Amino acid sequence: MLPQAHHWIIFALVVLIALVVDLVVFHRKAQKISLSGALLESAGWIGLALCFNLWVYHVLGPRAGLEFLTGYLVEKSLSVDNIFVFILIFQAFHVPERSHHKVLYYGVVGALVLRAIFVFAGVELLQLAHALEYVFGGFLLFTGIRVILPGGRVIHPEQNWLVRISGRFIPVLTDYDGETFLVQRGHRWHATPLFLALVAVEAMDIIFAVDSVPAVLAITRDSFIVYSSNAFAILGLRALYFALADVLPRFRFLHQGLALIIIFVGGKMITGGWKPISTEVSLGIIALMLLVTVLASLAFPQHKKSSV
Repeated sequence: MLPQAHHWIIFALVVLIALVVDLVVFHRKAQKISLSGALLESAGWIGLALCFNLWVYHVLGPRAGLEFLTGYLVEKSLSVDNIFVFILIFQAFHVPERSHHKVLYYGVVGALVLRAIFVFAGVELLQLAHALEYVFGGFLLFTGIRVILPGGRVIHPEQNWLVRISGRFIPVLTDYDGETFLVQRGHRWHATPLFLALVAVEAMDIIFAVDSVPAVLAITRDSFIVYSSNAFAILGLRALYFALADVLPRFRFLHQGLALIIIFVGGKMITGGWKPISTEVSLGIIALMLLVTVLASLAFPQHKKSSV
């Protein structure tokens, strides 16, 4: 069964209500989020995604339900990389811990809009030109290999072109002014470092969308499944950041594992015309890659160099 207009309306209402409840009920005041609170929120977002997955399964059919779950797992896995970038951004702009959630909240809202553009454009392009499958697949292969190679993950968010352009159009203050992004001083509006941090988050999401959207398009071409699975993975990203920011750097093989997932889905997209891989097999392979990555990181932890 193909998604219809009322399916999109239900999806939009679920996302809108979840965002409003998150901001108004749970995070009305700016404050540092505890580990226990972050774990509970992360579990809640995952639970919401799985409930929506069950709805998709029963309304659109088993195939659509499995494609949603696979797309969600792929996007959730790749979004872990965003957490490392968020850490770099907050360090680069010296963002206070109590302000992290506000930046990520509005970053998620912007990401939902950006992903919609990428998803619908990607689906339309693939329908117009089948050969673009090889272009997208080749790009994913290149990206995965680049991540594995030494120096392939060097990122300087404060030097991003969007951040530099923003600084040219609006004066930037060197100090924070509470939780505001913009502040009026004299007769001019000025941006605070919090605004530049938000711009950096949005700029990095553009880069990540170029990787993650084609990866989910390798699973399905259904724009409803692609976008909804992306959206639910993004919605839970903030809670995942607060739950894993201190833990993720200890997983020394995580980047390699994520790179292998990108390489796999790129290969799947390229070879899909003559040797397709079923969604069930793809889900199993991706889950196995994640499990091996975590187990290898736990079995062979990275030891800190002792200072003399």
